[in-house]
Amino acid sequence: MTTVQIDIVSDIACPWCAIGYARLEKAMEALKDEMDFAVEWHAFELNPDPSGDGEPILPALSRKYGRSEDEMRANQAQMIEIATELGLNFEKLQQRYTRNTFDAHRLVKWAGEQGKQTEMKMAFFEAYFGRAENISDPDVLIHCVEAIGLDGQQAREVLASDRYADAVRQDEAQYQQAGVSAVPAFIINRKYLVSGAQEPETLTKAFREIAEAA
Repeated sequence: MTTVQIDIVSDIACPWCAIGYARLEKAMEALKDEMDFAVEWHAFELNPDPSGDGEPILPALSRKYGRSEDEMRANQAQMIEIATELGLNFEKLQQRYTRNTFDAHRLVKWAGEQGKQTEMKMAFFEAYFGRAENISDPDVLIHCVEAIGLDGQQAREVLASDRYADAVRQDEAQYQQAGVSAVPAFIINRKYLVSGAQEPETLTKAFREIAEAA
């Protein structure tokens, strides 16, 4: 069996990151008899400003991309369709607010030490896209922590400290320096970059080519 290391640079506030991982899961499932996959998540912040109370997502996206709110609504509706087909809950995608995800990234690092990094990430995606919850609110984060069977009190202590802050900043700096400016980005075997939420077939083909080259 070939072992494939996948480092995923992503943000919890990025819908394509959730879609990209769901597609990756399909590719990994298709190749499970040929390859062993090791997945590690790395931080990226689409909204690095921790101040303020966030703003409704549609006007925020409209301003960011210089397109109308109606265009953004149509774009998000298309995303909901894609996500639903992949079994993701994107029900409240259009009702969410912009949020800073720094503390959530710290808890992903913490959960990783307990072998639950991916579960933590999925719980945060579900809270934000499925329920439009405030994922910069400690109570929301703790609820997600407990939902995947981790210790809420321990997580509260992490949030009250600055633990994992350096690890998150290091991630962000490292991948920005490596040229990652958009997410999701998948770094395969610490060598090959696959950008964006690619279809499962594209990923399967890429993994086979990389394995052959190795």
